[in-house]
Amino acid sequence: MSSIKDLLGPMRLPFIILTPACVVLGLGAAVWKTTAVQINGFHVVLLFLGAISAHISVNAFNEYFDFKSGLDFKTNRTPFSGGSGTLPENPGLAGQALATAIATFSITLFLGIYFVTVSGLLLIPLGLLGLFIIYTYTPWLTRNAVLCLITPGVGFGTLMVMGTYFVAAGEYSWTAFVASLIPFFLVSNLLLLNQFPDVEADRTIERKHFPITVGKQASSTIYISFLFLTYLTIVGGVYLELMPKLCLIGLLTIGMAVPAGIGAYRHADNTEKLIPSMGLNVVINIATPTLVAIGFFF
Repeated sequence: MSSIKDLLGPMRLPFIILTPACVVLGLGAAVWKTTAVQINGFHVVLLFLGAISAHISVNAFNEYFDFKSGLDFKTNRTPFSGGSGTLPENPGLAGQALATAIATFSITLFLGIYFVTVSGLLLIPLGLLGLFIIYTYTPWLTRNAVLCLITPGVGFGTLMVMGTYFVAAGEYSWTAFVASLIPFFLVSNLLLLNQFPDVEADRTIERKHFPITVGKQASSTIYISFLFLTYLTIVGGVYLELMPKLCLIGLLTIGMAVPAGIGAYRHADNTEKLIPSMGLNVVINIATPTLVAIGFFF
């Protein structure tokens, strides 16, 4: 059992639940916006498979690159940050982690090619950008503060939600774009807050995310701003009639966002006291797009 656990470790499976929430959001937007859309069950299964493969690939690449750079040996892990710890404890599994990353990257690529053939060439830009992000996020994009901040949101929001919408509806729309902004802000925030405990370790390998470049306190205001923009997006989408009124149930997570934001601001420099906010942040990331998706479907 420990062997299986070690092999699955670089995949970070407990965090994969975020992916279905984003895919369901894209599907919900397509069902509501395009009333004549016929959801192809086979395509839905492939969408989930492709999205999950992409998520596993970026996780496994991250584990491999962080191990090779030595970062994993310097990081103080929390339940929500610092990697799985699998490779520092089992260095011989590094090759298997890389193989996992490449295999799931290939699955994502092949499924992307399939969807281009059945849905249209307009899917290509999203697919190519997604593949680029998967491979370059850890070794390159984390060296630029702005790219490090927004890339996770682009991947799970702009690309995953809008890509799902396009496959289901056969077109893009402002509804898809506005819906995609919800995980854009939330997932960018997820990685931002998780970087707080890693500042000293990340600095040693020349990463340049915002907690390093402007400090944790200033970064907590970015975090709070992105939370605000998430809920403003939901309200704005409904006001502009790009989303149904029932999507306002996504605002229910404000009850978690307020203490998460306060905790991030007050305890930016205290990892132990920051952990409850990090936990709330994970729940907000999963619950909010799921609730908005329910609003679209019903």
